[in-house]
Amino acid sequence: MGAAGGVSVSARGAYDGILRRQSARESAARTYARALPIVPVRARGLTIEGADGRRYLDCLSGAGTLALGHNHPVVLEAIRKVLDSGAPLHVLDLATPVKDAFVTELFRTLPSGLADQARVQFCGPAGTDAVEAALKLVRAATGRAGIMAFSGAYHGMTAGALAASGGAPDVRVARLPFPQDYRCPFGIGGPQGAELAARWTESVLDDPKSGVPYPAGMILEPVQGEGGVIPAPDVWMRRMREVTAARAIPLIADEVQTGVGRTGTFWAVEHSGITPDVMVLSKAIGGSLPLAVIVYREDLDVWPPGAHAGTFRGNQLAMAAGTATLSYVRENDLAARAATLGTRMQDQLRQLGREFACVGEVRGRGLMIGIEFVDTEGDGGGDADAGLRDGLAGALGAPGVPGVPEATRESGVPYVRCEAGATATAAERSEGPRPAAPDLAAAVQRECLRRGLIVELGGRHASVVRLLPPLTISDEQAAAVLDRLADAVAAAARAHAGRPLSPRRSNGAPPRSRKDERAQRAGWRGD
Repeated sequence: MGAAGGVSVSARGAYDGILRRQSARESAARTYARALPIVPVRARGLTIEGADGRRYLDCLSGAGTLALGHNHPVVLEAIRKVLDSGAPLHVLDLATPVKDAFVTELFRTLPSGLADQARVQFCGPAGTDAVEAALKLVRAATGRAGIMAFSGAYHGMTAGALAASGGAPDVRVARLPFPQDYRCPFGIGGPQGAELAARWTESVLDDPKSGVPYPAGMILEPVQGEGGVIPAPDVWMRRMREVTAARAIPLIADEVQTGVGRTGTFWAVEHSGITPDVMVLSKAIGGSLPLAVIVYREDLDVWPPGAHAGTFRGNQLAMAAGTATLSYVRENDLAARAATLGTRMQDQLRQLGREFACVGEVRGRGLMIGIEFVDTEGDGGGDADAGLRDGLAGALGAPGVPGVPEATRESGVPYVRCEAGATATAAERSEGPRPAAPDLAAAVQRECLRRGLIVELGGRHASVVRLLPPLTISDEQAAAVLDRLADAVAAAARAHAGRPLSPRRSNGAPPRSRKDERAQRAGWRGD
């Protein structure tokens, strides 16, 4: 006798049994398994097949790890070649032909200003360990201890990386405002908001009474992924490079999720044209297997032998898979493909935003896309944000402020312009953004799963549905993803119509326990 969907009763029982045993035996800290109760048994490209016989389009991609999707032929061939050769699989940090090929290909892809003077450190096989290595490196090179990071950041779950993240429970790192349009910390967005964020940073560094010691380094993400898919404005990125270079502060770019073509250039820093002093790389560089490195200027290479180590930093299979992935993305110009397709997908998603008021903003870069859901019944920022905006706009109306038209400075009228990849309008900024709707975003995620689409949640209040499809996604597959997502949004919006979401705190977020807070932070990047 068959079960629903053509799955036998015995197969369904085995599937349910695996999920029950996972719940009974695995840690309470597990994250993705809670929102995605599936048991993958086969996968290829964009598609996952579950033990229950259902097929899913995977727009989570291992939290951005699978640049070429599941089990790409060039990756499998590279792994089989190493296995068949009899080469050692574990070599610590010894030199091997496999490692030499990986480093050669990696250096070939680096920004030109770094490639000709780079050193590489292999780390424990997770992005968070590479962040730890980067922080150690700049502290050793400068003799200073402090670190500057940004609100909304996510750099990992180990102690040092978590301390530099936006959700750190024990603040030991100086926090700076990260510019964004929709929820600008200054209430104005656009070039003015980015300029204020840059000025704030300069003031903190140059004011001897700021209370912030001169730092060993500054760490930033070119696109904040887990923070809500917020692209840093290119002009602001260049300002941060100028600010740090002028003050001999090493600039660390965390490209763990943005790298290997994801945002439309091979490395996301290339959008702004900057060359960081240190790059933190993981996820896609291992071709679906665990691998993490930092690449940095050779003059920073002052730490002694053993200053950073890890038993599994010599993962030969990951290096082979990584070499195959890096070269395939480079040779097939998949970064340009991500830029073109990502723009098209965002344009179509903005049409969805015009149909449903609960879509607050669509934003992103390349195939790193976010849709923020908002409570249409809640109040916007209102007069408080408007007052702050008008006051700051007046201050920025003085001549000499980059990016603000001269006519605007003379008239004193607030200048509002969306950066590429954002949808906030002048009217929306005037009223202030609606409160975040995490319940609705979670409902959209559930409706997506029912329709065979896997998506991730992120953002400050887990109100952003994230799309991270493989760079190999076809036009037809992209259309299927958008169709299923549109159906899911419509279903979730209907279910929530006229129904209050959760009781809200004064900041617009539903109340959460400390356990919920920890669970959300733990699920941000998954490494």
